[in-house]
Amino acid sequence: MTFMHEYPALDPIETGDMDLEDRQALRRVAGLSTELQDVTEVEYRQLRLERVVLVGVWTSGTAEDAENSLRELKLLAETAGSQVLDGLIQRRQKPDPATYIGAGKALELRDVVEATGADTVICDGELTPGQLRQLEDVVKVKVIDRTALILDIFAQHAKSREGKAQVELAQLSYLLPRLRGWGGNLSRQVGGRAAGGVGIGGRGPGETKIELDRRRIRERMSKLRRQISGMSTSRETMRYRRQRREIPAVAIAGYTNAGKSSLLNRVTGAGVLVEDALFATLDPTVRRARTPEGRLFTIADTVGFVRHLPHQLVEAFRSTLEEVGDADLILHVVDGSHPDPEGQIAAVREVLRDIDGASDIPEIVVINKADAADQDVLDRITRRERDSIVVSARTGQGISELMRLIEERLPRLDHEVHLLVPYDRGDLISRAHKEGEVLSVEHVEDGTILHARVLPSLSQELLRVGKPVERVS
Repeated sequence: MTFMHEYPALDPIETGDMDLEDRQALRRVAGLSTELQDVTEVEYRQLRLERVVLVGVWTSGTAEDAENSLRELKLLAETAGSQVLDGLIQRRQKPDPATYIGAGKALELRDVVEATGADTVICDGELTPGQLRQLEDVVKVKVIDRTALILDIFAQHAKSREGKAQVELAQLSYLLPRLRGWGGNLSRQVGGRAAGGVGIGGRGPGETKIELDRRRIRERMSKLRRQISGMSTSRETMRYRRQRREIPAVAIAGYTNAGKSSLLNRVTGAGVLVEDALFATLDPTVRRARTPEGRLFTIADTVGFVRHLPHQLVEAFRSTLEEVGDADLILHVVDGSHPDPEGQIAAVREVLRDIDGASDIPEIVVINKADAADQDVLDRITRRERDSIVVSARTGQGISELMRLIEERLPRLDHEVHLLVPYDRGDLISRAHKEGEVLSVEHVEDGTILHARVLPSLSQELLRVGKPVERVS
């Protein structure tokens, strides 16, 4: 094994083969271990659960891309409560269909697992049931993949009843094709002592334990889908009320740990949990905010995205992600201090493409963490992204400019009214202040003279009850 160094992107069509060194070595990625003490001496060895070794397959792109992906896997593993002992990358044209990294490299991985005392191997990709089983047979410890790790983190962080149901549905969807029978679990389900222990009516093939488990999982998934459908009704009702009143909606989307909740707190004072961890908040939060001119809008914080977000989660959280699809404006939050912010942007947009209607919504790229980012990186992103702004949710830098930009991008208040509104319809004056832009207000004997720009629905109500100022005698 050798330490990893820079390699050019591989094009198998042009080269026809890989470098011999690439094919023959697992490369250790430096700086991944979170082991804080030397475990080479016997007295330090002890049983610690979830001591993990990470392994990835580098199929395309640069070595830096492959290492960034494995470093992100390290953050995911630590968020799940694991202790990372080592990280390895295998260069291949594609993952091995049997053991993910190949039979020979699986044996080398087993040696690393034994040397480090790891109890789990985490693979940087989604493995098939066969790959999981065969790799476990070789390395002799538990093997999980990136998808299972992300699902585990979601299960730890889900707080609301809806969030827990969504995560459980995603976990069962992932588990169903990966059920395995061991020993007695493969025996037929029979009952009674008649007929030699087979039971009356039990002489047929019967139902294996694994088949019974699959049926129970399918039944549970059906129940969870019904529950989620029922729980999303209240969210749809609130969304309908906002749409009926035509309050503009802004949705915050972005990579996990990019600072979405911090931005929501800075803009609205929402007090949402902020933690330097992946997927710290899962439940959507909707708050009211106002533009510098006083215009009311709602702003929603959504679940964070990540590279290769499991499709089970996208499906399970569809009701939550609808907040993005129904928005008038998307604030796409990017971590400017991340080693690969462009990769984050591409990963988020890949998920947004799976949400109905999201691709057609105007987007502002909000480059967050300006206080910790390199200025050259910030300049590079702003040149590439036409509608972008640099902010720091922690220090408040750029927030006022962001609010002005939001006001410019929200749907226009294109109905200007100049009316005398009776005093008994003060509710319409209040709505004009909340939902529109009031230019002037004058109180006279017969009512309130309102000059404002409002949305079409409020304009129609005002015209029904008010008198044009030109006709006021």
